[in-house]
Amino acid sequence: MRYAKSSSTTSRRNLLMGTAAAGALFAAGCTSNENNDDGDNAEQAANTASDKPGKAVAIGFAGPQADHGWLNAINEQAKRRAKEYKDVTLEATEGSNDTAQQIGQIETLINKKVDVLVILPADGKALTQVGLKAMRAGIPVVNLDRIFASPQAYRCWIGGDNYGMGLNAGRYIGEQLKGKKNAKVIELAGIDNLELTRQRTEGFNDALKNYPNIKKVGRQAAEFTVESGQAKMAQLLQAHSDFDALWNHDDDQGVGAERAIKQAGRDDFLMVGGAGAKRAMDAIKADNSVLKATVLYPPTMAASAIDLARALGQGKGVGGLAELEIPASLTLYSAVVTKDNVDEYLPTGFS
Repeated sequence: MRYAKSSSTTSRRNLLMGTAAAGALFAAGCTSNENNDDGDNAEQAANTASDKPGKAVAIGFAGPQADHGWLNAINEQAKRRAKEYKDVTLEATEGSNDTAQQIGQIETLINKKVDVLVILPADGKALTQVGLKAMRAGIPVVNLDRIFASPQAYRCWIGGDNYGMGLNAGRYIGEQLKGKKNAKVIELAGIDNLELTRQRTEGFNDALKNYPNIKKVGRQAAEFTVESGQAKMAQLLQAHSDFDALWNHDDDQGVGAERAIKQAGRDDFLMVGGAGAKRAMDAIKADNSVLKATVLYPPTMAASAIDLARALGQGKGVGGLAELEIPASLTLYSAVVTKDNVDEYLPTGFS
């Protein structure tokens, strides 16, 4: 597992949380007590995963179809991390948004008797049974992001914080507008029948409650696509000739939203994106458009899932914790990327 460079800044600490599942948690030889003697340190190091090659581990990786920038980044992060370890063999499926097909792919990995499974289910509830099947077969499951309906279907869950994403977007906008009387905001959400969209909106609404001068005056749900972002943003612009800030849940659909904004000739508000696309970060750094920030939903979680799977396969814990086992869950932080800290986060941006 990799050390990340330390920094005294809050943004750097947040980056570590996203990049390596709490950074030093995966560092070789870290202990929870600096006052331990050499014997205790040696025992702790022997029980924690490290960069040094160890027991060979076959990891099965099953994710949904990479039809979105973030999902493609998930696949790339997992494959890239696995290649860094000489003791890891990665068996990756093609990925599918068809529930039955993804179940079949996972069952094939089970039949191959991989040591550990990393699964980002297209539908967590629908794939719960195959997660249970793997666990009953003695194959520990790292459940990535979209959570199974039963905790018995996985050994460890790692994923993003959708409520926190909305909360931090709302806090950022609130701080930018706290001195403005009767400020107005609008929201371009994702797919409304997804729990993650509802959580993001809930967090956003809760944050705005702390700013009595701000009122949310409009909301449209898009579909995480460029086309839907453009269409729904055009509707919002037509319905609201005057507002101060926009929160867009997803940087991919944000491409379309920005097209609609440009076509309408509007530049009288600030925009906050979501997920952390490199394109969005480049625009934030250039500071020549309405886009002033994006709230991360780090695809680096897939790399950290490989770290966790490797530790499970080797029967190891993680450095920096007193426990001999890896945690049951890890929730990543949704940092806000602005012009002030964009250079720190650019390496994590996805295409």
